[in-house]
Amino acid sequence: MKRRILDFMMTACCMVFSFLALVACDNELDIRQEYPFTVESMPVADEIVNGETVEIRLEIKPEGNFSGTVYTLRYFQPDGKGSLKMEDGTVLKPNDRYLLNEWKFRLYYTSQSGKESQTIDLYFEDNWGNLQQLTYDFNGKDAEEEDNNTEAA
Repeated sequence: MKRRILDFMMTACCMVFSFLALVACDNELDIRQEYPFTVESMPVADEIVNGETVEIRLEIKPEGNFSGTVYTLRYFQPDGKGSLKMEDGTVLKPNDRYLLNEWKFRLYYTSQSGKESQTIDLYFEDNWGNLQQLTYDFNGKDAEEEDNNTEAA
C-alpha cells in the first residue's frame, strides 16, 4: 500500500514538473540582430602643424555580436583643411560612406591649414541605423613656432 502511494506521488510530481516546464516555454525565438555600439578612441594631439599627420586609433565596441552587422564610416570637415586616410592608404572623401572591415583600425589626418583651427567629424553607422559621432578639434600651429619649441627643449 505504501509503495502504491509513493508511486502515485512520484507520478503526480513528474506530471506537475512537466506541466510547469511546458508552460514556461515560449513559441517565439528571441534572436537579436541589432546591438548598440560605441566607438572608443585613444587620445589624440590637439595641436597640429601644416603638413603634419596625426594618427587616430579607433575601436568599435558593440554590446553583442551578430554576423550580419556591418559598420561604415563617413567624415566631414567643417573647419580648416586637411585630408583623412585609412591605414590601407585609402584617402577618404567627405560625406562618402566607407565600409569598415575591422573593428580596430587607424585613421591618419594630415593638416593642410596654417594656423587656423581644424575640426573633423567622424560618423560611424551600422546597417541597422545606429549612429555614433566623434569630433576632433586641432589647433593650428605655425611651423616656426614648432621649430622654436623644439629648439627650446
